[in-house]
Amino acid sequence: MARLIVIGNGMAGHRLVDTLTRADTGRAWQVTVIGEEPRPAYDRVALSSYFDGASADDLLLGDLTDRAAQRLSERVTAIDRAARTVTTDAGTVLAYDALVLATGSTPFIPPVPGADLPGCHAYRTIEDLEAITASARGAATGAVVGGGLLGLEAANALRLLGLDTHVVELAPHLMPAQVDQGAGALLARMVADLGVKCHTGAATSAVRSGPDGRADGLDLGERVLPADVVVFSAGIRPRDDLARAAGLEIGPRGGAAVDDACRTSDPDIYAVGECASHDGTVYGLVAPANAMADTAAQALLGGTAAFTGADTSTKLKLMGVDVASFGDAHARAEGALEVVVNDAASRRYAKLVVSDDASRLLGGVLVGDASSYGTLRALVGRELPGDPLEMISPASPGAAAGPGALPDEAQICSCNAVTKGDIGSAIDGGAADVPALKAATCAGTSCGSCVPMLKTLLAEAGVEQSRALCEHFAHSRADLMQIVRATGITTFSELIARHGTGAGCDVCKPAVASILASLGNGHILSGEQAGLQDTNDHFLANMQRNGTYSVVPRIPGGEITPERLIVIGEVAREFGLYTKITGAQRIDLLGARVEQLPAIWGRLVEAGFESGHAYGKALRTVKSCVGSTWCRYGVQDSVTMAIDLELRYRGLRSPHKLKGAVSGCARECAEARGKDFGVIATDKGWNLYVGGNGGFTPRHAELLAGDVDSADLVRYLDRFLMYYIRTADRLQRTSAWIESLDGGLDRLREVVVDDALGIAADLEADMAAHIGAYTDEWRGVLEDPDKLARFVSFANAPHTPDPTISFDTVREQPVPAEPVLLGMPETATAVEA
Repeated sequence: MARLIVIGNGMAGHRLVDTLTRADTGRAWQVTVIGEEPRPAYDRVALSSYFDGASADDLLLGDLTDRAAQRLSERVTAIDRAARTVTTDAGTVLAYDALVLATGSTPFIPPVPGADLPGCHAYRTIEDLEAITASARGAATGAVVGGGLLGLEAANALRLLGLDTHVVELAPHLMPAQVDQGAGALLARMVADLGVKCHTGAATSAVRSGPDGRADGLDLGERVLPADVVVFSAGIRPRDDLARAAGLEIGPRGGAAVDDACRTSDPDIYAVGECASHDGTVYGLVAPANAMADTAAQALLGGTAAFTGADTSTKLKLMGVDVASFGDAHARAEGALEVVVNDAASRRYAKLVVSDDASRLLGGVLVGDASSYGTLRALVGRELPGDPLEMISPASPGAAAGPGALPDEAQICSCNAVTKGDIGSAIDGGAADVPALKAATCAGTSCGSCVPMLKTLLAEAGVEQSRALCEHFAHSRADLMQIVRATGITTFSELIARHGTGAGCDVCKPAVASILASLGNGHILSGEQAGLQDTNDHFLANMQRNGTYSVVPRIPGGEITPERLIVIGEVAREFGLYTKITGAQRIDLLGARVEQLPAIWGRLVEAGFESGHAYGKALRTVKSCVGSTWCRYGVQDSVTMAIDLELRYRGLRSPHKLKGAVSGCARECAEARGKDFGVIATDKGWNLYVGGNGGFTPRHAELLAGDVDSADLVRYLDRFLMYYIRTADRLQRTSAWIESLDGGLDRLREVVVDDALGIAADLEADMAAHIGAYTDEWRGVLEDPDKLARFVSFANAPHTPDPTISFDTVREQPVPAEPVLLGMPETATAVEA
């Protein structure tokens, strides 16, 4: 087995190891990765999400420990090409058969006086972000030197940390590498509206020192800009010190020179990412780094792939502003013409760069509205399908440039080099939706900007996305919700008679039951409603593997008195139940026979408990930490907020189960970002996250609104939950629902926070109606003899225990025994349990 050493554990190194080890089915290579940082590879592109509440662990890339040995917190100090060994700062000497340099780059710190003062930082690693956060405590103002892409992200970070924020850029406009002056000017106005002051055409000559020896201002020549925290984001430099010391050929602008196979001047050494120079160019974007890593991986396995340059197009959202550039954005080609729409009133700038005869698209810039980016970028270098002005006109941006105009070799996903032909092949192979296309091609799995194009290509391929709930209803769940709301229908039989066919099934009956329940149509076991429920809802408890049921009383926020704890213990002892504290701060009582359920509920209801809806597609829990009441780190009362939210939304029936959590500080002990809605306390109020979930495909929630007060938090949550209940598909989790929205989280924010559809008051009224009509379902059964009559094991022997149920004892508690088949009593008639 040959030995491969990868120096650098960043994104490029991780991509190379991942690609290589997936393809190396014969295990030809034994891989060792050496990284200076104390943690495995993480997503440096998403670094700024750290200030939106993401943890260091959230940023980690996929775990490769089962495929490669990792040496963390260790730095390579020398390469001996003759002996083919590397030496680390730990004194370890490792031999290699092939070596990959993936050392990345270092941030450029301008050589100005005071740049090394306390309070001055780079913006490159998680450690940098932690240091910036520490410096921001007690600070009032912050300044970023550099108005490029990363500089604006750093400025947003300072803004989120509560600082009065400034950006200083030497060029006459922001983002000079990506956009032109017109786009930069509009971007500056839009950024200024968010409270970030931009100073373009300004040079920093020194960092001023305050009385405490820390940074307190930037000297801009004619004036001094106050700044307690200074972040340098003035570009990067290839980290090529090892390559230089080893005598490798260096590119004209730094970086180890590589050929099309990403080999350096030493055929046993490769270089990928920001430390490599290909044809004199050093790329600082993720797409070229990925392409170089894939090329080198294939070369190591004997392949002939070639890296011949990369698409440097970018599309991003900076502080809520869409910005995109592609191709020859600065019209540097000879004879290039520019077609510009600069609509300052609508905050929209669009420019297309075309050939001298206006027949081919060369590049472009979009600010404010980048919805046509996917199609336009794919057309670069190709014949224009229509009038370029019409393609960027406000009336129908991109109308003349639909995906149908693109040839098969046009690249749809630049991050993963996926062409339109690749997408078409995947569709022909059976991929019928966006998740299937992602799985088949990797398109849309990196930055996600091409996802709208994937949807369009599916539609143009004639792949019809059925919205039918089941064979009995041609409508989707969301359509049926609107029909029921508009018509006032209160029963399943009336709904299927007027809008469906047949008698219904186990798909549509529970779904309609949920719709009716969410619109306040009486007790879930009343009349016809009872026959629509699945087993769990039918008995208001979860069926277990041995035919018994679990009982989960609601314990809002996880807070419980000693007296109520004693009651739960007494009930468990009296009925011989297995007890377990769940991960959601509740107590689960398992092993109850169906005829025992009302008696158990009666004891619990008498003690003040109610149904925890563990059996239903409804709100389960709102978990909390102890918050500022007890914790020395807490900044808000998370327990009270969690209790208030759980009591507000209890009994709320929804397309899928709902879970929430409230954390009293950014340490996130309640794991709020793994919930459908998560609330995290800040010094100024609350951050609201939505769309997280555990389950088979875990997802982290994303920030919907930041630093809101309690009233706005509840208002936004009311709207979010009701909008979800109205429009989501059957059994669609909030995460998948948000992803399915046209515009995703941004569109959701427009509807929930900005009331773009004008339905906020209606959504709030629906929630108020639910809150006003709430009653406990357990108590509803106990107070109704007809409902109580359903809770029997045998219709003709209601007090006879089911003889097929038996238990073993494990750790002094009853657990299900293996089933023993017994004959039924002759006088008993079994009913479904």
